[in-house]
Amino acid sequence: MAYNKAGRLAGEIQKEVAEILAYEVKDPRIGFVSVINVEAAADGSSARIYVSSLDSDKDEDLLAALQSAKGFIRKKLGQRLQARLVPDLIFVLDHSTSYAIKMAGLIDKQIRADESAHKDDI
Repeated sequence: MAYNKAGRLAGEIQKEVAEILAYEVKDPRIGFVSVINVEAAADGSSARIYVSSLDSDKDEDLLAALQSAKGFIRKKLGQRLQARLVPDLIFVLDHSTSYAIKMAGLIDKQIRADESAHKDDI
Protein backbone atom coordinates (compact mmCIF):
# COMPACT_ATOMS: atom_id res chain seq x y z
CA MET A 1 0.00 0.00 0.00
CA ALA A 2 1.61 3.22 -1.12
CA TYR A 3 1.32 6.18 1.21
CA ASN A 4 1.52 9.70 -0.05
CA LYS A 5 3.26 12.49 1.81
CA ALA A 6 0.03 13.93 3.26
CA GLY A 7 -1.00 10.48 4.51
CA ARG A 8 2.32 9.91 6.25
CA LEU A 9 2.17 13.39 7.76
CA ALA A 10 -1.38 12.78 8.99
CA GLY A 11 -0.35 9.52 10.66
CA GLU A 12 2.58 11.15 12.42
CA ILE A 13 0.45 14.09 13.54
CA GLN A 14 -2.21 11.73 14.91
CA LYS A 15 0.33 9.78 16.96
CA GLU A 16 2.15 12.84 18.27
CA VAL A 17 -0.92 14.94 19.07
CA ALA A 18 -2.45 12.01 20.97
CA GLU A 19 0.71 11.77 23.10
CA ILE A 20 0.90 15.53 23.62
CA LEU A 21 -2.73 15.67 24.75
CA ALA A 22 -2.34 12.70 27.05
CA TYR A 23 0.93 13.61 28.74
CA GLU A 24 1.86 17.26 28.24
CA VAL A 25 -1.24 19.45 28.09
CA LYS A 26 -2.28 20.26 31.65
CA ASP A 27 -5.67 21.87 31.01
CA PRO A 28 -8.26 20.04 33.16
CA ARG A 29 -11.00 20.78 30.59
CA ILE A 30 -9.37 18.39 28.16
CA GLY A 31 -9.48 15.24 30.28
CA PHE A 32 -9.49 11.95 28.39
CA VAL A 33 -9.51 12.70 24.65
CA SER A 34 -9.03 10.31 21.75
CA VAL A 35 -7.58 11.47 18.46
CA ILE A 36 -9.81 9.60 16.02
CA ASN A 37 -8.44 10.74 12.68
CA VAL A 38 -6.25 13.39 11.05
CA GLU A 39 -6.63 14.76 7.55
CA ALA A 40 -3.60 16.71 6.36
CA ALA A 41 -3.72 19.08 3.40
CA ALA A 42 -1.70 17.95 0.40
CA ASP A 43 0.69 20.88 0.82
CA GLY A 44 1.02 20.31 4.59
CA SER A 45 -0.30 23.76 5.47
CA SER A 46 -3.17 22.55 7.64
CA ALA A 47 -4.39 19.48 9.45
CA ARG A 48 -7.93 18.72 10.53
CA ILE A 49 -7.80 16.73 13.78
CA TYR A 50 -10.91 14.76 14.74
CA VAL A 51 -11.16 14.25 18.50
CA SER A 52 -13.64 12.40 20.65
CA SER A 53 -14.44 12.46 24.33
CA LEU A 54 -16.72 10.15 26.27
CA ASP A 55 -18.12 13.14 28.20
CA SER A 56 -20.24 14.76 25.49
CA ASP A 57 -21.74 17.24 27.97
CA LYS A 58 -18.49 19.21 27.94
CA ASP A 59 -17.87 19.37 24.19
CA GLU A 60 -17.85 23.18 24.08
CA ASP A 61 -15.33 23.33 26.94
CA LEU A 62 -13.18 20.73 25.20
CA LEU A 63 -13.09 22.70 21.95
CA ALA A 64 -12.28 25.91 23.84
CA ALA A 65 -9.46 24.16 25.69
CA LEU A 66 -8.03 22.71 22.49
CA GLN A 67 -8.17 26.11 20.80
CA SER A 68 -6.43 27.63 23.82
CA ALA A 69 -3.70 24.98 23.74
CA LYS A 70 -3.27 25.05 19.95
CA GLY A 71 -0.06 27.12 20.06
CA PHE A 72 1.51 24.85 22.67
CA ILE A 73 0.53 21.74 20.71
CA ARG A 74 1.95 23.18 17.46
CA LYS A 75 5.23 24.05 19.20
CA LYS A 76 5.59 20.53 20.64
CA LEU A 77 4.55 19.01 17.32
CA GLY A 78 7.21 21.03 15.49
CA GLN A 79 9.87 19.82 17.92
CA ARG A 80 8.83 16.19 17.56
CA LEU A 81 8.37 16.16 13.79
CA GLN A 82 11.45 18.30 13.15
CA ALA A 83 9.58 19.79 10.23
CA ARG A 84 10.27 23.09 8.59
CA LEU A 85 6.54 23.78 8.28
CA VAL A 86 4.15 22.86 11.08
CA PRO A 87 0.56 22.74 9.81
CA ASP A 88 -2.21 24.90 11.22
CA LEU A 89 -4.29 22.67 13.50
CA ILE A 90 -8.06 22.60 13.16
CA PHE A 91 -9.83 20.62 15.90
CA VAL A 92 -13.18 18.99 15.07
CA LEU A 93 -15.39 17.01 17.43
CA ASP A 94 -16.15 13.49 16.24
CA HIS A 95 -19.31 12.03 17.75
CA SER A 96 -19.05 8.65 16.03
CA THR A 97 -17.67 6.87 19.12
CA SER A 98 -20.45 8.05 21.43
CA TYR A 99 -23.00 7.27 18.71
CA ALA A 100 -21.60 3.75 18.34
CA ILE A 101 -21.79 3.19 22.11
CA LYS A 102 -25.39 4.42 22.12
CA MET A 103 -26.35 2.16 19.21
CA ALA A 104 -24.65 -0.87 20.80
CA GLY A 105 -26.64 -0.24 23.97
CA LEU A 106 -29.90 -0.04 22.02
CA ILE A 107 -29.08 -3.25 20.14
CA ASP A 108 -28.26 -5.07 23.39
CA LYS A 109 -31.51 -3.81 24.92
CA GLN A 110 -33.52 -5.08 21.94
CA ILE A 111 -31.74 -8.46 22.00
CA ARG A 112 -32.60 -8.88 25.70
CA ALA A 113 -36.21 -7.91 25.01
CA ASP A 114 -36.42 -10.40 22.14
CA GLU A 115 -34.88 -13.19 24.24
CA SER A 116 -37.27 -12.59 27.11
CA ALA A 117 -40.24 -12.53 24.70
CA HIS A 118 -39.02 -15.79 23.17
CA LYS A 119 -38.75 -17.42 26.61
CA ASP A 120 -42.32 -16.36 27.38
CA ASP A 121 -43.51 -18.07 24.18
CA ILE A 122 -41.98 -21.41 25.17
